[in-house]
Amino acid sequence: MAEPSPAGRPRVAPGGLRQVGPLAWLVSRGTARVAGTTPPNLFLTLGRRRKLFRGWLHFAARLMPAGGLPRREGEMVILRVAHLRGCDYEFRHHSRLARRAGLTAGDLERITAGPRDGGWTGRDLAILTAVDRLQRDRDIDDDAWARLREHLTEPECVELCMLAGHYDMLATVITALRIQPDRPRRRGSSTDTEAPARKSAR
Repeated sequence: MAEPSPAGRPRVAPGGLRQVGPLAWLVSRGTARVAGTTPPNLFLTLGRRRKLFRGWLHFAARLMPAGGLPRREGEMVILRVAHLRGCDYEFRHHSRLARRAGLTAGDLERITAGPRDGGWTGRDLAILTAVDRLQRDRDIDDDAWARLREHLTEPECVELCMLAGHYDMLATVITALRIQPDRPRRRGSSTDTEAPARKSAR
């Protein structure tokens, strides 16, 4: 039986340009500039399965940032899922995006506290409660659903369920593949130079 990979070592190494192809390579560079980090290890890992990466990227972009839910609420959903799943990679990355979407440092702390935090009301409370039910029960009970429908349309409810489910799936992949956190990009560094080619993990 193989020994488990240490938490600090990826099971599948992020690829270079030759492994992931130009799409994942360019997307990772663009994302790094926006986020102020090194190119995302998530993209450079998923990109090793090129056709799957292309399909996933289109689907993921339709949920975030091109989804119908307000960006602030979408980030709330993602951060709550990341916290409940203990996915530090997801939480760190989306904390930066959430601040740009209008969430404060206090909001981020309250998201980790969840719907029981007394500061949540109305639509925010209904959304966080639904996310917690999805994580705990893989379902939304009738009472939580009724509260959600007081604030969200049916199409918005569909999107919320898919968004929460998508980032739950990503948390599973990130954890299982031991994808490592992205590092802050040093001032003056470049993300345009190809990284050394890595041997295939297969």
